[in-house]
Amino acid sequence: QVQLVESGGGLVQAGGSLRLSCAASGSIFSVNAMGWYRQTPGNNRELVARITRFGSTDYADSVKGRFTISRDNAKNTVYLQMNSLKPEDAAVYYCEIELRYSRDYWGQGTQVTVSS
Repeated sequence: QVQLVESGGGLVQAGGSLRLSCAASGSIFSVNAMGWYRQTPGNNRELVARITRFGSTDYADSVKGRFTISRDNAKNTVYLQMNSLKPEDAAVYYCEIELRYSRDYWGQGTQVTVSS
């Protein structure tokens, strides 16, 4: 069993910053990658940023240059630094962990609201 605990969401003005955190705990034996996804009503969940156990990263085109993903492998924790936030960034953000030889787990999501 694996649990993901997310924190850092909230309300911020356009142009501001937020930092999301996600800590995984439980039966974690081998991690392939961790990432952040977001979803708005009526839309599919989309990749925001992902980082592998080797440190390679992927970003959605819409957030490149503004968001940075990082991780602490020893703590099984992933962070998302979000700068220059735009109203279109508003969504529920979900943390994900990919376990080798096992399955993926998802957090419950944290709301990010950006006011203009």
